[in-house]
Amino acid sequence: MNRRTFLTLAALSGTTATAGLAAGCGSDAEPHPAPPPLDLSTPLRIPPLLNPAPEPDGLRRFELITFAGQSELLPGKPTTTWGFNGAYLGPTLRAGRGDRIAMTVRNTLPEATTVHWHGMRLPAAMDGGPHQLIASGGHWSPSWTVDQPAATTWYHPHPHGTTSRHVYRGLAGLFLIDDDQDTRLPTAYGTDDIPLILQDKKLTERGGLDGDPMSGPFGILGDRILVNGTYNPRFTVTTARVRLRLLNASNARMYHLAFADRRTFHQVATDGGLLPAPVAATTLDLTPGERAEILVGFAPGDNVVLRTLDNGLDIAKGDLDLIRFVAAERLSPAPELPAALPAPEPIVPPAGAKVRHFTLSGRDSINGRPMDMQRIDEVVPAGAVEIWEVENATGTSHNFHIHEVAFQVLDADGRPTGGHKDTVFTPARTTVRLAVRFGPFSDPVEPYMYHCHLLRHEDAGMMGQFVTVEPGTESSVSRRYAGVGHAH
Repeated sequence: MNRRTFLTLAALSGTTATAGLAAGCGSDAEPHPAPPPLDLSTPLRIPPLLNPAPEPDGLRRFELITFAGQSELLPGKPTTTWGFNGAYLGPTLRAGRGDRIAMTVRNTLPEATTVHWHGMRLPAAMDGGPHQLIASGGHWSPSWTVDQPAATTWYHPHPHGTTSRHVYRGLAGLFLIDDDQDTRLPTAYGTDDIPLILQDKKLTERGGLDGDPMSGPFGILGDRILVNGTYNPRFTVTTARVRLRLLNASNARMYHLAFADRRTFHQVATDGGLLPAPVAATTLDLTPGERAEILVGFAPGDNVVLRTLDNGLDIAKGDLDLIRFVAAERLSPAPELPAALPAPEPIVPPAGAKVRHFTLSGRDSINGRPMDMQRIDEVVPAGAVEIWEVENATGTSHNFHIHEVAFQVLDADGRPTGGHKDTVFTPARTTVRLAVRFGPFSDPVEPYMYHCHLLRHEDAGMMGQFVTVEPGTESSVSRRYAGVGHAH
């Protein structure tokens, strides 16, 4: 990487990238002050967009570089953070269905990491799980063809045992997938199509990241909220309707979202793509890793706050303001709310579908076994549609994420969920039944993961791994991992 590239990436981040990293996420000796009342006046940072045109060979080439740098999470108080192509978070990547992706990830951090494409349907060797470690000073060059419906996906580290720390320090970004269907939804990125990456933090008096992501029952439940890395944010609305792409990138917090005036909005998408039609709502729940897209209407001069409300759950504590929306006195018109949307086909299990049961117990095991990097827990025929029953046998909240797949919730003791998803809330003492569709990729060696996406639990061992193989070969596949287990 030359100096020009380094300075360009630093400028895009809105911070100054630097070498080195202070140990830990903050010192327990530093005071942890209560946050002051918010006026929500800081302009919302919009992550830069990377949307490269195809090159002559037909490939869209992306480059991500992990940095240790300095960010002002609190104004005037620089602190050490990590990011992609800059000091905190990463750019929004954008590609279309059918695009051939050539990705290069360079790791300049002082330790190994990975990059997992959360929600992307792709071969296991390209998935960026804990077996695809990128050494400090090394690089990784996965490639794949995008073949899934339009969706809001994201990317983040997935090194076994340290994911919570790497994400908490700032390593996360959105990956938007488009297709050529006419949805009549807002599409002007940063104007009427707005990313909102939600994260809660504990910050010291000097503005540093505080706390241990592996402490306590859930890790960290912070009392300050960052939106796209912005504390105390405000967004100026210039159109009569805005599309918000919401990502819960927190380590553990659940967001119970509502506008302060309880205005109605319309949800148009979940993790895996569009809903069949917009769904009117006044509240929306998101656990870590989940995404949703909503349409919100505004009138000239509107001034309204989006909040998260305490709904009595152990991972949704406190009422907290997130972001203020202030509408201009003159707003550009918006298309009519569509009556229907081009949603993916429903996932329907065939008669006699394979049923697998997963019990979440404690905060460090599934089916009574903690994660073992050398053990393959499940072998699945490629292209199958199965029923997965996820039982939360504990007295605390969890959620459940499956790599590569799309699923639909068949039934749940907790909240009902529609649309294609890859992450689902599993409340205490409940069972959620999922119709799971696996992709066509066959690899008897490299596994995908399933795990709780409360990152302290994932790191502690509440995770398993599965391979997808040619149908009919399941019984001949080794249950021991035999891969190389690292990138360059």
